[in-house]
Amino acid sequence: MADTLILGAGKIGIAVAQLLSATGDYEVTLADYHPITVDTGNSIQHLQLNVNDDAALREALKGRYAVVSTLPYFLDLRVAEFAREAGVNYFDPTEDVRTAHLIRDLADGSDTVFIPQCGLAPGFIAIVAHHLVALFDEPQDVKLRVGALPQYPDNALKYNLTWSTDGLINEYCNPCDTIHAGQRREVLPLEGLESFSLDGVDYEAFSTSGGIGSLCDTLEGKVQNLNYKTVRYPGHRDMIKMLAEDLNLCHRRDVFKDVIEHGVPVTRQDVVVVFVTVRGLKGGNLTQESYAKKIYGGEGGAPWSAIQLTTASAICAMVDLHREGHLPATGFVRQEQADFATFIANRFGKVYA
Repeated sequence: MADTLILGAGKIGIAVAQLLSATGDYEVTLADYHPITVDTGNSIQHLQLNVNDDAALREALKGRYAVVSTLPYFLDLRVAEFAREAGVNYFDPTEDVRTAHLIRDLADGSDTVFIPQCGLAPGFIAIVAHHLVALFDEPQDVKLRVGALPQYPDNALKYNLTWSTDGLINEYCNPCDTIHAGQRREVLPLEGLESFSLDGVDYEAFSTSGGIGSLCDTLEGKVQNLNYKTVRYPGHRDMIKMLAEDLNLCHRRDVFKDVIEHGVPVTRQDVVVVFVTVRGLKGGNLTQESYAKKIYGGEGGAPWSAIQLTTASAICAMVDLHREGHLPATGFVRQEQADFATFIANRFGKVYA
């Protein structure tokens, strides 16, 4: 069995551990700074671990096939550095652009693989976008839209917490990569507000950071326009912009985090909306190809929210594809290097099929 260490016993870490363990192909250890009190089943080993303790982290990584970091993004680089030292394959779902770039640099010349940003967005969204782009003779415009939303919004924000608060604030406050008119650019978060409908439900979308992953690197010079926007219910963007910009909370992120975590309730009754469109020339005709999917919390009887299920399944699929030889064995791997058909045929990736 592939001996795999999961760091962080939060929502995503627990789901990753349980999904991998249930296959019988992985020997799973779930580690956290605090004692793990959640019942994760007898087949998952628990480990209390401080990743800032060099000796303890080295010992925890020794002899493993892989480590999956579901820790806050500011700890990921440290884990990746120790994983390289230990010769352990590395995976994480971070949305933090700077961290991902540093891990990519770290992977250069490594004997093991480094696959950051392997969740939903960044992650699967890049795989499906790259797949659609390949269907065109001359792809022109690529739009990626993703949101994790409450099924039953009942507050002014029309939002409930479904994800890491640190990651959410990063998305709302950090610059956003894009390609516009053939040129690589950074745009401000919370800009580019647009409206659309899917299955009779009205949504808004606006620019946020991190979700595009490495697609700008891959598609620069190949498409005219490429952008990523987060999906929310109408009115959310204006209220967040008031907090982030008018009240200047992007420069007081500890206060921003406190406001969100004490004012916005958590929910498992969520829905993940994934909507990708590519427009371009195919056989001389201007054509559009799309991928649209909604995934609901609790689908298939699983006790997880939709964002847990989609993020954890995407991580597990990439671990599985690497173990099976469907991805490069060493170095930095971009999400879009995974073949779409192979991904959704995978036992974890089928969530997106």
